[in-house]
Amino acid sequence: MKLGLMLAVLPALALAGCNKSADGTVSAPSASVAAVPAPAGKAWVDVVSRTPDGGFRMGNPDAPIKVIEYGSRTCPTCANFDRNGLPLFKAGPIAAGKVSYEFRDFPLHAYDLGPLLLGHCVDDAALFPMLDQMMLEQQRLLAPLANLPEEVVARVQAMEPLQAATFWVETLGYLEFVKQRGLPEAKARACLADKSAVERVAINLQAADTQYKISGTPTFIVNGKVAEGVLDWPGLEKVLKAAGA
Repeated sequence: MKLGLMLAVLPALALAGCNKSADGTVSAPSASVAAVPAPAGKAWVDVVSRTPDGGFRMGNPDAPIKVIEYGSRTCPTCANFDRNGLPLFKAGPIAAGKVSYEFRDFPLHAYDLGPLLLGHCVDDAALFPMLDQMMLEQQRLLAPLANLPEEVVARVQAMEPLQAATFWVETLGYLEFVKQRGLPEAKARACLADKSAVERVAINLQAADTQYKISGTPTFIVNGKVAEGVLDWPGLEKVLKAAGA
């Protein structure tokens, strides 16, 4: 499926993105998972790598409990988890080497593509810090959307995906945002023009929808199963404890 079409379809699939209610469903507890020491001189939260599925993972890559978050950089509920839940997650089961955490971008809106491309344009060590900063500043960065004339929105909708992505990051301030955080403008613009990256995004979105039937963000996958209704750290913590973390 072409990215332009996917980005048109995904908002309909993800209308519940920041409106789902947690049902708190947890399975029977599993045997407790033992802590695993990090490599000498390192902490598990500093062990970060990209994954073949287009995400980036933090923690023990061989952890027996693996968490994937499908999230959007413009979703308020995702930002809430990043600000208020992720620090506790990192300090607990990730730091203990019991759980690995992978973030996979799941764009909900046409203006998500640009921040996604810029967020992946940094070195591995900066992947999570850049994501954290985008989530922290999300409300401010998206504020210009409220005053954008309808004719401008209509004009952008007719653009090719990469052209539209560049428009949005310039208009909303994401380009300046990443420049202020050390990403050279030339490199940022090269990432915004990378057609192969866009093709990978489309492939990964198709795979996510096929495998997990993602209905909104955030969606958490724990050891290959969707954690139904889980939107925040208390909900995810229950699932992880039931899994033995």
